[in-house]
Amino acid sequence: MDVLRITDPESMSFLAATRPAGVLISLPFGDERPETLLDSVREVHPRLPVAFHRDSGPAHEAIRLIRLGAAEYFDDAASASAWRPATERPAPIAEPWRAFLIGESPSMQPVFDTIRILGPRRSTVLIQGETGTGKEMIARALHAASTRCSAPIIPVNCTALPDTLLEAELFGHTRGAFTGAMQARIGRFEQAQRGTIFLDEIGDLPFEIQAKLLRVLQERECQRLGSGETVKLDVRVIAATNAELEHRIEHGKFREDLYYRLNVVPIHIPPLRERRQDIPLLVDHFLEKICKAEAIPAKRAYTETVEVLREYSWPGNVRQLENTVERAVILSGERQTLYPSDFLLPRAVRSTATTPSVAAVPESGMDLQQTVQKLERTLIEQALRRTGGNKSQAADILGMKRTTLTAKMKVLEAAV
Repeated sequence: MDVLRITDPESMSFLAATRPAGVLISLPFGDERPETLLDSVREVHPRLPVAFHRDSGPAHEAIRLIRLGAAEYFDDAASASAWRPATERPAPIAEPWRAFLIGESPSMQPVFDTIRILGPRRSTVLIQGETGTGKEMIARALHAASTRCSAPIIPVNCTALPDTLLEAELFGHTRGAFTGAMQARIGRFEQAQRGTIFLDEIGDLPFEIQAKLLRVLQERECQRLGSGETVKLDVRVIAATNAELEHRIEHGKFREDLYYRLNVVPIHIPPLRERRQDIPLLVDHFLEKICKAEAIPAKRAYTETVEVLREYSWPGNVRQLENTVERAVILSGERQTLYPSDFLLPRAVRSTATTPSVAAVPESGMDLQQTVQKLERTLIEQALRRTGGNKSQAADILGMKRTTLTAKMKVLEAAV
């Protein structure tokens, strides 16, 4: 059977007597909440794809229903009328915005779902997360997922400019508007016309400029410094902060009304320590990116190296990981395999790559060759670390010739 369209309680009664390919529920549905309707369908057909259609509705409703398990959410009648469950549809075209985001961990899935829903919309977004979590990448992904993707996304770091220049930078100025204004200039908001403006570190925006930004968000227009002319704006606003804005509001450092204007749809980015399973993917991505930029042969991280990296807490998040990988690529010279010692992590972390115990054979058995190779690799790494990478000195410590050490390293690299 085709998709069953449910618009009232009477059509809902057909659900138990049929086995449709999917269910499309039109909202509003009397006094019933959408999640209650979703549960009602699941009670009869637990695995049936369920979509919702509303002529117009808030973005947060769509996000909430998708997270609860709805297959689709439409606010366009034409799109809803053509809906078929994914099992009947051809495979979707790859999402170009995913190129900005690396990861598959469960903690990142709500972020991806939100981007899918918000992409085509104009809603203002507030991205929150610790320093280095990749807030600008989320903003660029949102822009790439939008209908504005052919227009520019204009980033503004609210802490990068002196307070005296920030207003002119945002809204523009006329010639002679202030000392040094030798010619007129349009601001970042005008540069972002029909596109997106990304206001990074919005929590540090000077209080007096917050009032002017609030007016821009309310009226969708601005005035250049020194001009009485009003410029109409068609700009999507995405803001980001690593600060607790509620805390800054309590201390009188951030306007509460501006906070509510910015926080239409919030996106929280988890820190890297909460998405450790993404670290291997991120390491591979950064290795490819850095080696390509440096025009050097591709490098790879030894399996034990990745495990060591996963155990580290990464207080600087993804940005710290990228910088650490870049440093390891440079310090490793011509060697193509990266070991824990290449990453110069704190000693407490590096010590996790300890020498394996071979004093006893476990009851479950063991792979002798693999264990011996692991022991050799660990001892060689320790010797190289102690000598600062000097192979001749490391060979002396290990009681072998330099040529023997080099040969063993090649064998161990080939065994990875």
